[in-house]
Amino acid sequence: MSVPQARVEASSLQLCRIMRPDDANIVGNVHGGIILKMIEEAGCIVGTRHCNTQNGDRCLAALVRVEKTEFLSPVFIGEVAHVTAEITYTSKHSLEVQVKVMAENILTGAKKLANKAALWYVPCSLQNVDKITEVPPIKYASAEQEEEGRKRYEAQKMERLETKARIEEVVSPAPNPEDSPKEQHTVGFSQSSLIHLVGPSDCTLHDYVHGGVTMKLMDEVAGIVAARHCNTNVVTASVDAINFHRKIKKGCVVTVTGRLTFVSNKSMEIEVLVDATSLVEAEKGKYRAVSAFFTFISLDKDNKPLPVPPLKIDGEEEQRRFEEGKARYLQNKAKRLADKERQQ
Repeated sequence: MSVPQARVEASSLQLCRIMRPDDANIVGNVHGGIILKMIEEAGCIVGTRHCNTQNGDRCLAALVRVEKTEFLSPVFIGEVAHVTAEITYTSKHSLEVQVKVMAENILTGAKKLANKAALWYVPCSLQNVDKITEVPPIKYASAEQEEEGRKRYEAQKMERLETKARIEEVVSPAPNPEDSPKEQHTVGFSQSSLIHLVGPSDCTLHDYVHGGVTMKLMDEVAGIVAARHCNTNVVTASVDAINFHRKIKKGCVVTVTGRLTFVSNKSMEIEVLVDATSLVEAEKGKYRAVSAFFTFISLDKDNKPLPVPPLKIDGEEEQRRFEEGKARYLQNKAKRLADKERQQ
């Protein structure tokens, strides 16, 4: 099947910008949330361009899932981030975008791979946001490449359905340390929340929140949790799959809550949950919009990993979450080792 040249050109994109002081923490490490926001912007642009290369309803690519994302190298103030996005698989109603972030030191010309991510989008009609339009097919280099993409599609689809089954757990409000002092290095001591009113600058043409805006808020909360636990400089090491369960509309109040679930010797897993409430349709109540697990590490002044204080567990529920986090940690560690062996 031949693919029009315009469609081929629409399936890839490159963006770049210099990292500014307001993109970073107090020691100059660019926030993981800034990188995630840039990744999502690139994915949204290339996805929207591609889906509008055919006749029919004009549409906008809406983020529904981000696969596990590794932060391979830190990015610093003054470096230029080059973000490359490419559509690697299309189904009838969704598309996969793979994104790579290279960080360039413009004084020396040195470049490093900072981040790789895979994102899934669905095209929503501009006339009716609830209508999912069809995705134009892409041309694959081989039948094997298409089959690998199909396997990734089926796997993420199944995992999204499994995640939906456990997202409605209510999280108690973050404790105020002044009102009810908590023992240090407990879940309650570091649990944190941010409350944000969704404004026009946060939203797409549909008046729904950009996925990148939500991910940036989630990373900020996770960073606060990690910093409270360690009292050191902390950075994002990776993000497990982020699932966007429901849309968040302009005018909603979002509550982003983070809590520690597991701690190893050198890393912390933080569960982040995003709940939304409409100010103008209060009768609809609060709902769970997004969920994910972030992994942070503690660094010294030379950006070398530091040991993480052990997490003090209280109660069966915290123990259950800890064991589940430990299983994810061991699974990810085994996968990294296997990938390393394959590359050698």
